[in-house]
Amino acid sequence: MGGATLGPRHRDVRRLRSLLRDARARADEDAFVLEGPRVVQGALDRGAHLQTVYLATGAARAFPAIVEGAELAGIPIVHLRDGVVEKVSTTRTPQPVLAVASRRAASGAALSGTGTLLVTVDVSDPGNLGTIIRSAEASGTDGVVVTGENAVDVHHPKVVRSTAGAIFGVAVAQETDPVAALRAIGEGGRHRLATQARGGEPYDRVDLAGACALVLGNEARGLDESLAPHLDGAITIPVAGHAESLNVAMAAAVLSFEAARQRRAAAVSP
Repeated sequence: MGGATLGPRHRDVRRLRSLLRDARARADEDAFVLEGPRVVQGALDRGAHLQTVYLATGAARAFPAIVEGAELAGIPIVHLRDGVVEKVSTTRTPQPVLAVASRRAASGAALSGTGTLLVTVDVSDPGNLGTIIRSAEASGTDGVVVTGENAVDVHHPKVVRSTAGAIFGVAVAQETDPVAALRAIGEGGRHRLATQARGGEPYDRVDLAGACALVLGNEARGLDESLAPHLDGAITIPVAGHAESLNVAMAAAVLSFEAARQRRAAAVSP
């Protein structure tokens, strides 16, 4: 853990700030930043290859497991001077542990498989997308395909924090054109099911145990009607009382775990 302690003007610190704030910089460098000990530890636990771990003053003593994990993995550890994390952080409370990783860019492999795939269309809230990715990993979903011109960047710092490391545990792909993505998914043999607030088949009456794609729309607008020719059906989560619908991240969790339940049940059926 030796070496210089970096100040706010060091090129590596300027790079951290740029990667945290600029999607174009993340694309150009094919890299992104993890903010906070929770997500960095989550990445290490999943065997993620991190380029560098950065520690604020006192962080090495506060988070020895991160230091040990990084050293065992041969990941360089760099120390930051007092006040540096405050200058680069995007969080209200600056995080004492940062890391840089290569971007997670799943290939077409994320579109293949025999299980469940989550597809989002123009989901714009970073917290929602991060939670969807986290639910996908926890439920054993094959992958998440993020689509739409107005979709949040998968590597946005709040998305990454919200995954709590799950972005390293499940295949994630980002495509601008939802039609092209849905077409490829259909050609791969998956049954593409729109999720909508009302009018669809109740989700627990639909076979989700096989190869299917659960398609979730924008938080306010849902799915555009123009996508209908590229969908094979629609499902709805019934809600009680005066509730209109579930939040998109909550809906993704309900549906992905129902699919997991059905797969388990199918596996033990005679």
